[in-house]
Amino acid sequence: MSVSLEERAFFTRPCPSREESALGSMSVSLERRTQRTAGVTDASHAPVRVAVRAMATRFEIVLGGESAARLRAAGEAALQEIVDCHRRFTRFAPDSLLSHIVRTADRTPVRLDRDSFEMFRDALTIQEATGGAFSISMTPEPAFALDPEACAIRLLRCGITLDLGAIAKGHALELAARSLREAGVSCALLHGGTSSVIAIGTPPGSSGWGIGLAHAPALGQLMLRDRALSVSSTYGATGMHAHRRHLEDGRDGGVSLPPRFAVVAGPCARGADAWATAIAILGERPASLGAQWSTWMSPADARSYPA
Repeated sequence: MSVSLEERAFFTRPCPSREESALGSMSVSLERRTQRTAGVTDASHAPVRVAVRAMATRFEIVLGGESAARLRAAGEAALQEIVDCHRRFTRFAPDSLLSHIVRTADRTPVRLDRDSFEMFRDALTIQEATGGAFSISMTPEPAFALDPEACAIRLLRCGITLDLGAIAKGHALELAARSLREAGVSCALLHGGTSSVIAIGTPPGSSGWGIGLAHAPALGQLMLRDRALSVSSTYGATGMHAHRRHLEDGRDGGVSLPPRFAVVAGPCARGADAWATAIAILGERPASLGAQWSTWMSPADARSYPA
């Protein structure tokens, strides 16, 4: 089974050999193969697909296995994790956790659940490692502090705005993937808007989930297994989004960036999300990025994606 992550215009044309979904400026194509070598020989082994709209995009989970009912139940529970994450971190609902933090945490620290604390900790760590190229507050210096003993966040001054768009999607996928693993699922692919992906195990008869990036043809097909991958670009790539500014560099007041497309793969989707954003802004791989992360960038970096 292969997945094509393609930047396109909003609408996709029907394709007789693929199931395609309109997903904003990106779309995913899940090819259904019936060859015996792919391990899918009849309808009883066809993958189960579940999807939900959250965080202004479409999340989809593809699950492989023998019990469709069990897989669907596990998939729906994983989608609920994504919906719950959306409710916690949306900027547009006054009762969300993020809105509560922005309103009050400059005066009184706000206690967090452990998962949310780890997400903010990763955001802070990556901001410091990239000199502010990645920043959920669009400021070069950190705008919040964390108290690990109290598991709480404190804003360093009033008037701070937080935007988790470059990390929360990967975080939601991490929570969903954990839910699937706890339910005993050993073969699944999860994506959010086709810009963030987690692969669990492999499809039967395959060495991994085949990932194709339409705007990084030099990479060929990436085989993803028990890893996460994220892409980020400074501009929308095609169609009506071709000239839309997608990222801004908070270090210099939001000056426009040249067109870049960054790919990051590694052990964690929320980390891949944040690092891909930072690399697209920086135009290079940060020296602080560990060896467990694979990166590729176009057009400044024409190197092939590491195996």
